[in-house]
Amino acid sequence: MDETDDNFGVAREERSPGRKFLMVLLMGFLLTIPLFATWLLVYDRQSQSETAQHSIVSGWGGEQIFAGPKLVLPYNVALQETVEQNGKTVTRTNIVQREFFLAPEKLTLDSGLKTSTKKRAIYEVVVYDTNVIGSAMFRLPDDFERNGIAMEDIDFAGAELRFGLSDARGLAGDNSVTVEDEKLSLKPGRGLGETGNSGFYAWVDASALVEGGLAADFAVRFKGNESLTIAPHAGLTEWTVRSKWPHPSFTGLFLPEAEESKVTAEGFEAKYVITNLALGSSLVSMQQGAQVNPGSALERVQFQPDSGGAAASATVNLIQPVDLYGQVDRAAKYGFLIIGFTFVAFLLFDLIGGVRISSVQYILIGAALVLFFVLLLAFAEIIGFALAFIAASAATIGLITAYSASVLSSWRSASLVGGLLAGLYGAIYILLSLQAYSLLIGSLLIFTALAGVMFVTRRLDWSSSLGRTKA
Repeated sequence: MDETDDNFGVAREERSPGRKFLMVLLMGFLLTIPLFATWLLVYDRQSQSETAQHSIVSGWGGEQIFAGPKLVLPYNVALQETVEQNGKTVTRTNIVQREFFLAPEKLTLDSGLKTSTKKRAIYEVVVYDTNVIGSAMFRLPDDFERNGIAMEDIDFAGAELRFGLSDARGLAGDNSVTVEDEKLSLKPGRGLGETGNSGFYAWVDASALVEGGLAADFAVRFKGNESLTIAPHAGLTEWTVRSKWPHPSFTGLFLPEAEESKVTAEGFEAKYVITNLALGSSLVSMQQGAQVNPGSALERVQFQPDSGGAAASATVNLIQPVDLYGQVDRAAKYGFLIIGFTFVAFLLFDLIGGVRISSVQYILIGAALVLFFVLLLAFAEIIGFALAFIAASAATIGLITAYSASVLSSWRSASLVGGLLAGLYGAIYILLSLQAYSLLIGSLLIFTALAGVMFVTRRLDWSSSLGRTKA
């Protein structure tokens, strides 16, 4: 037969090992396209999950921020104004009413979170119902005159006691506030700056501040989901929070006292002790406090001269024990590792084992490896991440092992491929579990694989043809 018989597989000169390696490397890069599409799918499903969770708790109450109470006291100030009138300079004195904010000397808060989960289809969200019981003692500081306000200019009878709640939709109907044993009538609106002016208030006669202190007791019941934040602003704030939810996360600028807090499988109890010295703010302020943003665990105080306060907070998050979308996303980042190891194994069978593997077969094997992450995401939303990982890896290993038996013409060689994949998926699961050492273990795996390939191919001439023929 002549060279035309090459089309029928009778005699054919093989590509050089170097060209085969470059071909496999190119196909690996091409598989990054569907792998990147898998990452986008994870983000899309996560976005859908967040949208579904927001719709589930619509009308229930959001991630609540509680602030206050604060006394808002109006006072009169004389402002001089110079104007030109009939060619003469005239000085007028105008009386303008302003207000200042007085934080309590001591604030005690106690809240119990009754948690439950709301579900819709495959999505669920943690919600809570809480009753914040507290007491506050207000006094004018000894150095109050340094604020430039005369006692006779203050309208104590026109004072307001304001509370802030970021999502007032969550307020229940059985809230009560008493000042000096007198129950106050609560009115909506006029909250505090820490909660974006959302909340409620009550008119109060604060004349008792002239001679001493003013005591306020309150019980505020409201609903929320996922997190509860307080914006402390007092000489001393003591907040005790407890719940039967076993997975809390404490974030914000302040953390609970370690000696007086505990987290067990039956729930948690935490106690915060915060002073205004730690807050860096005075009890008397001429401006609203800065709005609190508890979204970051690395939150820092940011003084804002325009607001006269500090965006400080203490947050308790009721987290789900498994963030499946985050874990699937992290697993997908190891896709290059799985594809690379598997392709290297088949390349060694091709170069050393004398088995010819076509580029189409590489692509099909790579597609099965990428499909693993899609299966992982789909199963994880239904049965959880751990079981989904087992099911998706078992399906992928079984498919590739059976296909390899035909490609490599040997079940023994195919079982080696299956064992390699089982070891890879096991290593990936361990890497996902050991976040602190994932980089170290991953780099050691890559180093070991590279050393093994270098050892096996140490005598291979990468530039010459293999010279194999097929009879």
